[in-house]
Amino acid sequence: MSSKLEVGNRQLVPVKEITRLVSSVFQKVGCDTDIAEFVANHLVESNLKGVESHGVMRMIQYVEQLESGYMIASGRPSLSQNEKGSWIVNGHGGFGMPALQLGMEKGIEVAKENGISIVAVVHCGHTGRLGAFAEKGAEAGCLTIWVGGGGHKDWPQVTPHGGAKGMLPTNPFAFGIPGGKRGPVVLDFSTARIAGGWIYAAKSAGVLLPEGVVVDANAEPTRNPDDYFNGGAILPMAGAKGYGLALLAELIGAAMLGPVTTEMNWLCVCIDTALYSDGQKYQEVAEEILQELRSCPPVSGVEKVEIPGEREREFQSQNLKKGVAIPEQTWNQMMNLANRLKVQF
Repeated sequence: MSSKLEVGNRQLVPVKEITRLVSSVFQKVGCDTDIAEFVANHLVESNLKGVESHGVMRMIQYVEQLESGYMIASGRPSLSQNEKGSWIVNGHGGFGMPALQLGMEKGIEVAKENGISIVAVVHCGHTGRLGAFAEKGAEAGCLTIWVGGGGHKDWPQVTPHGGAKGMLPTNPFAFGIPGGKRGPVVLDFSTARIAGGWIYAAKSAGVLLPEGVVVDANAEPTRNPDDYFNGGAILPMAGAKGYGLALLAELIGAAMLGPVTTEMNWLCVCIDTALYSDGQKYQEVAEEILQELRSCPPVSGVEKVEIPGEREREFQSQNLKKGVAIPEQTWNQMMNLANRLKVQF
């Protein structure tokens, strides 16, 4: 999927203005100020990094979920250990971003003390852009692995390989590891051919989906996002490979960490890279490897070979001063919601 939706007109909104709008909307529907601001900043950062599927257009969906009771506006994450000493974050039905943040902080702390840590996160809503948390772990010097799954009963979005209807969620994985001079290497991907958020974004913006990612209710290929919402499904990433990864995530989330009470369950594994390599030596070797890959000649039509995570940071640096460019149709929907809630920003 390209880094942004191919749409015509866009509304360019300054970063402070769009952040204030999103935060104010969440506060209006019952969220505490600190939670609203944290989620708003997360969504805006996703847009700045070019990941529109997990950006500010999610405000509309989140308000629907808060007003319906699917998510709990007052939900705040808490941290505890079970009888076996394992760390668990309970999101108490609220936003998933603060819950994953709390889990990431504990994961880093324990990994720095013991070399390795494992933290589970349960009972929370949508977690936003998973790579943001893997990147935080990598910035702290840890190989960080996040996986989410377990919501197949409520979110049968993706077909199994060879299947004709949705049976699994988009069960994402994210990996972060310290990189070279330009920062961490970050992989963040859905196990489906397209993240569900891109379909919401395409519908909101009134544009078509890419070829070959979604089928309709009759398992026929389609580009119309409405066909997905009317009984269609997403195809698995890389066929059997994506299906296999999704299945592993589902077993981790539902069989190992279950029961799932809101969206899905999460597991974070953190390993301090200092267990095996001195920090300076690590960066030197990493930079050598990454620079070799950057120097690879690109094929026709490709500007350059890139390192996962670097493009997003470049986008963010470029967009901070420009602002967030929101598809006109999506912006109108956001403003209609703000007006309905009588939000002043």
